Amino acid sequence: MSEKKKFLLRLDAALFDSLEKWAADDLRSVNAEIEFILAAAAKKAGRLKGPPGPS
Repeated sequence: MSEKKKFLLRLDAALFDSLEKWAADDLRSVNAEIEFILAAAAKKAGRLKGPPGPS
């Protein structure tokens, strides 16, 4: 398993609420949902190799 980097992320309350509901629908934590969404977007843009989602 690769090392995870930690950083602070500030989000608008409405965006966080939306992500929280989305994560619950997918049975993930908000953190895991954000990581999944970002990885999928990076792969689609050709900036990340391998399957989308947390490693």
